[in-house]
Amino acid sequence: MSLELSHEQFMRYSRHLLMDDIGEAGQQKLSQARVLIVGLGGLGCPVALYLAAAGVGHLSLCDADVVELSNLQRQILYRETDCDLYKVECAERELRALNPHISVSSHAAEITDELIGNQDIVVDCTDNLAARQLMNSACHKNKIGFVSASALGWEGQLVAFDFATHGRLCLNCIIDRDSPEPLQNCSNSGVVGPVLGAMGSLQATTVIRMVLGYFQQHGEMQRYDGKAGRWLSLAASAKTGCGVCTL
Repeated sequence: MSLELSHEQFMRYSRHLLMDDIGEAGQQKLSQARVLIVGLGGLGCPVALYLAAAGVGHLSLCDADVVELSNLQRQILYRETDCDLYKVECAERELRALNPHISVSSHAAEITDELIGNQDIVVDCTDNLAARQLMNSACHKNKIGFVSASALGWEGQLVAFDFATHGRLCLNCIIDRDSPEPLQNCSNSGVVGPVLGAMGSLQATTVIRMVLGYFQQHGEMQRYDGKAGRWLSLAASAKTGCGVCTL
C-alpha cells in the first residue's frame, strides 16, 4: 500500500524514501507502529528522539521520575529549566516539537501490564531489574517485541527478543527474575554519557529493524566497551524450566 505523503513529510523522510529496503512501504510501517519507551533517562532520551525523528507513529512514554540537575550530563532531552518537572512531560513537549506528525502519550507512573499490552514493541530503558522482568514477562505473554539495554561506567549491553515469532528464550533465561538488584548503578558508580547514547541509538535501530522485519538476533547479547572501543556479541540459550517462556 502506498503512503500518501505531504510535501513536508516527503522532505522530512526523504532519506528513508531513497532506500530500497525502506521506501514508502517501510515508512508506512513505521507510521503505524506503536512503541512504548519505559524510562526516559540516559537511554530513553536518544531512543525517543531517534524514533520520533524516524516517524514512528505512536510513542508512549513511561517514567515516574522528575528531572534533576545531575541528569543533564547524559539525558539529552532536558534543559536546566526542566528540573523538578516530570521527565515524560518534558520529553513529550520536545518530541512533539521535533515531529508534529506523530502521536505521543506520557505516563508519569510505574510500568504496568495493562500499558504494555497495547504495544507492538516495548523498549526497556530502566535501571531496575524488577521492572525489566515485568516487561519481559508481559511482552512474552502478549507476543510483542522487547528491546532491553543498560550501561554503567564505560560499558553497555543490549539484548532483544522478537516474541511475535519466537516462544522460547527470554530475559529470564539469561538473568533469573529472583536475582538481587545489582549493587552498582549510575547513581552510585557513574556512567559516560555518550555510552548511553551509543546504546540508546542501538536500541532505536533495533526497534526500526523489528518494525521493518529485518531483526534476526533473538536473545543475542551485544556488549560495548566504550573505553576500548570494541563490540562483542554473545549467544544465549533457553533455560529449562524458565518459568516465563517454558511451554
